[in-house]
Amino acid sequence: MCINKPPLISVVIPVYNGGYPFVYCLLAISRTEFSDWELIVVDDGSTDESAAIARKFEAKVLQTNGRQGPGKARNLGAEAAQGDYLCFIDADCEVCDDAIAQLAHILKSRSPIDALFGSYDDAPKATNFVAQYKNLMHHYVHQQGNEDASTFWAGFGVVKRSVFLDLGGFNTKLYPRPSIEDIELGYRLKQAGFDIYLAKDLQVKHHKAWNLFGLVKTDVFDRGIPWTKLLLANKSNIINDLNLKTSNRVSVIATYSLILCLLGALFKLTAIIPGLLIAILLLYLNWDVYHFFYNKRGIVFTAKVIPMHWLYYLYSGLSLALGTLSLITDLLAQKNKGLISEE
Repeated sequence: MCINKPPLISVVIPVYNGGYPFVYCLLAISRTEFSDWELIVVDDGSTDESAAIARKFEAKVLQTNGRQGPGKARNLGAEAAQGDYLCFIDADCEVCDDAIAQLAHILKSRSPIDALFGSYDDAPKATNFVAQYKNLMHHYVHQQGNEDASTFWAGFGVVKRSVFLDLGGFNTKLYPRPSIEDIELGYRLKQAGFDIYLAKDLQVKHHKAWNLFGLVKTDVFDRGIPWTKLLLANKSNIINDLNLKTSNRVSVIATYSLILCLLGALFKLTAIIPGLLIAILLLYLNWDVYHFFYNKRGIVFTAKVIPMHWLYYLYSGLSLALGTLSLITDLLAQKNKGLISEE
């Protein structure tokens, strides 16, 4: 690591009880042949040996003094960083190949860059079905996204330090726990006129072993509802990219229509006919997704993906409804307190 002058890159990792994935994370980063960087680990109130392990890798270790959330931890790391660029990496992510050297090459060859982010790879560490589905879907979405991105991802996300500090970092008031603090930062970056680049070749292996309950809970309450409120509060954020493509929105409507047809078939069997047509429409709209899973994991895995994916559309619609209701409730509460005008 470079210690004689301010480095090009400051790698900032927030960690809470990182366990063995954190060790893999640090090992992968430490193998880089690039030298102009520093490592900052922010311990967010861990009760395990995460801080001690980080020190063995010559990291500058900071403490949040109790669980403050990853946004607060990243902000603290950014304030202490010396690099021109902040490289945020989650503690359960293992960089692929020499991603730090690849990042440095991109920063130098595509200068100037305001912000960029990568994606998960196509070989997640956890082997259970839900974890494989979720992480592979994330990989697919980012690999299909526009390189001129309109959002940001902090799992492996890079932003110019001066820009990050000028914008006030992650919004820890709105998002004190893991949520969409990185997406919201991305929207602020775009609104301020900065560019975000999706670097599809910069990948990390995710170690999180998702289970069905944890996935649905996180997708609805930590992502879906707050993301809906963010989109409705500023409709310019609604774009035809990543998870917000037109096909995704139509699929949500189609999935609920399919459920209604199946319920109707209990009373009138002919209702199954439009249900079959809707199911065909869903297969058509998402054919590229299912073809991707077929190529990666085969026909049996893909057969399990289809109902799982339709379940995703169901709870995405629920998130939309709950997020809209929550925003209306917030606006009414502000109105009653005189915080917003009648106009």
